[in-house]
Amino acid sequence: MELQLPYVIEGGFDGLYGLVVDTVDLDAGVVEAHVDVADHHLQPAGLVHGGVFASIAESITSIGTWWAVQADGKSAQGLSNQTSFLRPILGGTVHAVARARHRGRTTWVWEVEISDDEQRLCSLVRMTIAVR
Repeated sequence: MELQLPYVIEGGFDGLYGLVVDTVDLDAGVVEAHVDVADHHLQPAGLVHGGVFASIAESITSIGTWWAVQADGKSAQGLSNQTSFLRPILGGTVHAVARARHRGRTTWVWEVEISDDEQRLCSLVRMTIAVR
C-alpha cells in the first residue's frame, strides 16, 4: 500500500478541519503535516482552538503508527494525549512534526512539535498510541 504525499484527508473528522499529511518517513520515525487556518478553527478570542492542535497530533501519530504496523494485521489508536500550549496561532498555517520516541510491541510514544509560519514553537504534545 503506497501513500501519495501530500495526502489531503477528505473524509471523517480530519477532513473537516483540513489535515494535510506532508511527510511520512517510517525509517526515521517522522510524520509532518499542516492545517491552513480558517475562521472555523478559531475559538471566540480569535486564537486557533487547542483542540485543533491536539487533533493534529493524535491523527498524525496514529497514522504513522498504523502505517508501520498494518502490514502485520495490527491497528493503532490513541491511548493518551498530553498537550501543552506555549503560544497562540492566530492565522496562517499550523505546522506539525511528530517524532517516534518509542516503538514497542503494544505501544508507541511520540513527541509532536506544533509551530506557526514563523517556525515559533506553539505547542508540545506527547502521544501514546496503542498497537492491537
